[in-house]
Amino acid sequence: MEQEFILVANDVHKSFFKKDEQKLEILKGVSLKIIPGKISVIVGASGAGKSTLLHILSGLDNADKGEIKIKGTNIISLNDEKLSKFRNKHIGFVFQFHHLLPEFNALENVAIPVMIAGESKTKAFKRALDLLQIVGLEDRSNHRPAELSGGEQQRVAVARAMANNPDIIFADEPTGNLDSQNGEVLHNLFLELKEKMGITFLVVTHNPQLVNLGDKVYEMKDGQINERS
Repeated sequence: MEQEFILVANDVHKSFFKKDEQKLEILKGVSLKIIPGKISVIVGASGAGKSTLLHILSGLDNADKGEIKIKGTNIISLNDEKLSKFRNKHIGFVFQFHHLLPEFNALENVAIPVMIAGESKTKAFKRALDLLQIVGLEDRSNHRPAELSGGEQQRVAVARAMANNPDIIFADEPTGNLDSQNGEVLHNLFLELKEKMGITFLVVTHNPQLVNLGDKVYEMKDGQINERS
């Protein structure tokens, strides 16, 4: 039953055209089902289409063909305005580079998605402070990104991804810009969020330690995806 899955992708295709107008097929009919409350990991060689798939599944990019349902809603059928609202409410995203707004402090960066969703500044700031406490950064809430370490910035980005209690958090090489120590802190945070809060993660990574945390591991190759046994 599809209701058992947070995300169901069916026959997803994506192509690009190179400068010489040659068509390059990146995704060749990818199908995938994501179980709630688990960490699912996608691995594969560079250029295999992992990030492209993640961006399409999360609504950051468009598929050429296929169906992507998140909690039963086919996001491919939504117009830009509805997709933007859906993403803000149901989807969190953690990039390799944190993408925090430099002019705002940690508390404000986490609160912004909550205010965009229509909550008051008071409620948004309370939610943001609660999340910063969860990721261990409540004492850094008034610091701007430039005043935080790389690992701290990425934990703020995780808190921001959780701002509106999303159904699923997508993470694209979340430790790719971190040293091994900060990477391990982030790994432990993902595991803690899964176990204590039941958060669903879909992660693209080359990091073997993060792969080992995966409840399900999928490999991208030649435009297709298969579960590792």
